[in-house]
Amino acid sequence: MQHEVLSKIRIETFTPLSKFTTWRVGGAAQWLAEPKNIEEIKFLTSWANKKNLQCQIIGAGSNLLINDSGLKGLSICMKKLNGSQLDLENGVIEACGGEHLPTLARQAAKAGLHGLEWAVGIPGTIGGAVVMNAGAQGGCTADSLQSIKVISMQGGEPFEIKNEDLNFGYRSSLLQQEKLIVLSARFQLEPGHDHKKLTRITNENLNRRTTTQPYHLPSCGSVFRNPEPLKAGRLIEDLGLKGHKIGGAEISNIHANFIVNNGQATAKDIYDLIIFVQRQVKKTHGFLLHPEVKQLGFNTTT
Repeated sequence: MQHEVLSKIRIETFTPLSKFTTWRVGGAAQWLAEPKNIEEIKFLTSWANKKNLQCQIIGAGSNLLINDSGLKGLSICMKKLNGSQLDLENGVIEACGGEHLPTLARQAAKAGLHGLEWAVGIPGTIGGAVVMNAGAQGGCTADSLQSIKVISMQGGEPFEIKNEDLNFGYRSSLLQQEKLIVLSARFQLEPGHDHKKLTRITNENLNRRTTTQPYHLPSCGSVFRNPEPLKAGRLIEDLGLKGHKIGGAEISNIHANFIVNNGQATAKDIYDLIIFVQRQVKKTHGFLLHPEVKQLGFNTTT
């Protein structure tokens, strides 16, 4: 594998992106870097802009489908920009954008901070959770988020955006339309709770997810947004689509809103299965299911 070392950060070329996604599919990145601090991110965005390269941000890859042909430009994986600080007295958490959400949920519970117990089963980063307004078990990111620090992919200095300015909705936020990188997030939780009770609730939430969802095979979690008040999984299951396969991609027999990789799936298999489900639901119910998963490198408007 070739690489070039610029400044203090390595920028690799033709790196397979399958190892950066939980589906374990996807082609190679033209360029890829894994920054560990804000200065490295500023360097990378400047480097990409000078070369007129498009930037793509990858967190834990748990809500991401990347085309088999790979991605042009610079892919920035945020997982090494991690860490958090907990203020036990005031219940404030400052977490880096690449911090693992389940790790933060467990830390908060252990510290007696109430408000993130729902997040333990979501295998994403803090940045990804903010962008998607990730949620589960009746809770979501917007509930306790105070503000975030971001930087533009076009360069410049970091700046803050408050919760009320992020236009949060169901699995949506302002960040899905803006070319911004989430550097960190500040949460306001409730301090002073029994840490043993919070840890028990957190573990129960995780157990509920692992026993009702196919965690034994590569997936991205829920593929489609729920068309409230209806549930996408129920709609797909009622159409008899559990177990339906295209290539190595299969609609899970455990939860119909999951598409799993049986070991031989390509990104095209998964993409084609997503389109198949959309067409079947629309033919029967007259509306389109919208993917929750972000699709990179595909010509799609869904």
